[in-house]
Amino acid sequence: MTFTDNPKGLEQSLDQETLLHLMTKQIRRSLELQDILTTTVAEVRTFLGTDRVKVYRFAADGSGEVIAESIHEQRLPSLLGLNFPAHDIPQEAREMFVSARQRVIVDVANGKIGLSPLQSQETGESLQTENILYRQVDPCHIHYLKTMGVQSSVVVPILHRDPKGQSAKPELWGLLVSHHSQPRTVLKRELNALQQVADQVAIAIAQSNLLTEARTKQELEATINRVTTLLHRLPTIQLQEALEEVITAFGGVSGRLYIEQSGELHTSGIQPILPYELENSIIEQHPVWRNWIAECKPGNVWAITDLYKDPRLRVLVLAFQPTRIRGIMVIPLHYREKFIGVLSIFRSEFDTEILWAGQCDENRRQMLPKLSFEVWREQKKGQASEWKPEEISLAQALYFQFSMTIQQQQMYKQVQALNANLERRVQEQTAELEQSLLLTKVLKQVTDQIRSTLDLQTTLQTIVQQVRPLLNSDRVVIFQLESASVIVEEINGNWPSVLGFKALPECFPDEYTRLYFQGRVRAINNVSTASLSACHQEFLQSMQVQANLIVPINIGVQAWGLLIAHHCEAPRNWQDVEIDFLQQLADQAAIAIQQAQLYEQTCAAEAEARTQTTHLERTLFELQETQTKLIHTEKMSSLGQLVAGIAHEINNPVNFIYGNLCHANDYTEQLLEILHLYQLHYPHPEGEIRSAIDAIDFEFLVQDLPKIMNSMQVGADRIRSIVLSLRNFSRLDEAEYKPVDLHEGIDNTLLILQHRLKSNADFPGIEVIKDYGELPLVECYAGQMNQVFMNIISNAIDALIQDKEGEELESGKVEKAKELSYSLIPTIRISTKISADNFRILVRIADNGPGMTEEVKKLIFDPFFTTKPVGRGTGLGLAISYQIIVEKHGGVMECITEPGKGTEFWIEIPLKPLARVNSR
Repeated sequence: MTFTDNPKGLEQSLDQETLLHLMTKQIRRSLELQDILTTTVAEVRTFLGTDRVKVYRFAADGSGEVIAESIHEQRLPSLLGLNFPAHDIPQEAREMFVSARQRVIVDVANGKIGLSPLQSQETGESLQTENILYRQVDPCHIHYLKTMGVQSSVVVPILHRDPKGQSAKPELWGLLVSHHSQPRTVLKRELNALQQVADQVAIAIAQSNLLTEARTKQELEATINRVTTLLHRLPTIQLQEALEEVITAFGGVSGRLYIEQSGELHTSGIQPILPYELENSIIEQHPVWRNWIAECKPGNVWAITDLYKDPRLRVLVLAFQPTRIRGIMVIPLHYREKFIGVLSIFRSEFDTEILWAGQCDENRRQMLPKLSFEVWREQKKGQASEWKPEEISLAQALYFQFSMTIQQQQMYKQVQALNANLERRVQEQTAELEQSLLLTKVLKQVTDQIRSTLDLQTTLQTIVQQVRPLLNSDRVVIFQLESASVIVEEINGNWPSVLGFKALPECFPDEYTRLYFQGRVRAINNVSTASLSACHQEFLQSMQVQANLIVPINIGVQAWGLLIAHHCEAPRNWQDVEIDFLQQLADQAAIAIQQAQLYEQTCAAEAEARTQTTHLERTLFELQETQTKLIHTEKMSSLGQLVAGIAHEINNPVNFIYGNLCHANDYTEQLLEILHLYQLHYPHPEGEIRSAIDAIDFEFLVQDLPKIMNSMQVGADRIRSIVLSLRNFSRLDEAEYKPVDLHEGIDNTLLILQHRLKSNADFPGIEVIKDYGELPLVECYAGQMNQVFMNIISNAIDALIQDKEGEELESGKVEKAKELSYSLIPTIRISTKISADNFRILVRIADNGPGMTEEVKKLIFDPFFTTKPVGRGTGLGLAISYQIIVEKHGGVMECITEPGKGTEFWIEIPLKPLARVNSR
């Protein structure tokens, strides 16, 4: 094939323009590179009229593959899909293609090769003339082409520049090659046309790469969106579904998600199995795996193409041998540099088959020309695909999503556990209070009944008759110490009577009497296993007693007897409330017995009776006075928390009034002085001013205003002294603080409650407006502050939802304000700022709900007070929040509300813990 400048007229020029037009049109019409290349080789072959035109693409190792081909009437064999080793095109030739954009024309018949560079190899600048340098071609090259059946060839390089690359130097992407089975002359216009086609192909390659990058980015974003949706789907986070979605996105065969705190493990697909000789059944808990993960900094990922070649996994590789897993992507998950879990993606090994143009020896360079280009198949087993940069970027993006989700899930579970524990404690305390109330009522009834008579025997019988059914015991008796026998009993069922039973002296020594007089209460849950003397145990067994409860009846300075409950059917665990109840009954019995004894003594002698009656009245009065004091003490104890809260609430406005009274007094005196000067210099004011002075009785106002200010000063002093006294009821706990970001706590709370903020068919949703200031880290209890935010924002959401559902407002609200509230979009506004003195942090949480009346507002911080329907609130949220802010942090928590105008909570805490808070 030779090169000539002799054109053949206008027709040839039109053919060249048509070729370029078709190429440009195809590039603009299709973004698929393969379609463009297929069209290119077909049109170029038609334009040149040669037997074969192909596009040869280079691989990273220098080898290449024919990826597009057009053949005329099968005059030459097809090379499509065949690979050629790197040494078929030497490195020097590839460098000339890049540095000089050199075109190569080979004339096999004459054994010559023509080189036509477009750029200077020394300077890199474009050449003004396209000279052809002819020389003898390497015989090996001639033999290579003849083996292919080629007599003439033209090779034009296809160069590609990365638009995002740092260097402007192009890279050799491939070659546009024309083969002809006969000698052929190459015209200059044909070479120029081939060069222009190669340039158009380079443009198509750049477009294809941009399209691939855009699609990859789109798939990356879509994957992140799908995973994010699964991870933030409430009320249940779909960790398993998210794991499967991630495995699919990475093209893996399996994967696993391990959560450190709970030891929870989510798996999908085939999994590695640790052999018995290794310690742990879960690979993430193995020491080698933990040491390996500890080396990874937060935000980094391990992308291992072949785990069998990684020396760090040589111990754990035994777990993967039964599987086809070869590549792993390990994403350690951290939250604030704390390891919280690990996400692992596994890829399977695969087998490949490469089609070579003739047999290829990879171990040594082909020294002799090829004798044949018949297809040679190379099989490769156990191959591992490398992790792409975009896959590593996806892993880093998923790192943040999974880390945040797992941390939020753990926080959500902690909050749920705290709430459940709190509800359980409330239920237990409520049950205890109800039982205590019931026993108190019963105790009063029994007391009234045993005091309704002064006959001793009737009193004692009434006691045992009332006690036995309340304790649900089989037998209740009263044992008199003086006679050492049972003097009264009440039996349930067919158990034998023990009335009149006497205790043997050796079974009931005097030491027992002394202990019972000192207040000893003995609860025996199981007679057979209790630490009793043999005599005592035999005595109880003779009465068929398996469990008993003994409380003393002490009258004055002596132990009068014992009130005993027997359980004969089976052993029994006596409860504290039962023991306390029986003790109170014994005390009441002691009083009744004492009264009965006094009554008997009065019947013996009237004179002595009067004396004893006086003494009894005095004693009764003392008892009543004692009861009154006890009741008063109990009331004051229950009011202690309320008094402390009221003192704190009054303190701030009183200080505000007290601190500004002096200024107000000064301003008043200054204003009066100015008025006096006006009167002095303008004794005859205008008529309108004179009328106004007469209307307001100006002289009296001037005289009375200072008196009013003095009265306000005296009242403020009085209120301050009262508040100072009330504040002595409150105390602050001692604890450690740590610096935290309050914005993060608020945002996490909003994220947990996101499902309640969204709109649905019956509710338009709640808009959250955040007005955050620049806050430093605040030293406080992070968990308790989050509980405060959770309680306040949850209450705001409840109020807005109830308002939109049309529930009736609290009594005293204005109907017009209600209609105005309904027309607004449900909104929660959260604002934060630092105080002007840089010592306090201010947090305001407001809603535009129905608001509260003044009566309700006064009770919102009281325990167990709630305005919510039964079953939807415990009444403890704001009380606990108030305790956390005021008592734990030395801050302020206020509520600003009006019916129909929404509610705002004002929280103010010091930036650093106060010394007096830590000292208590």
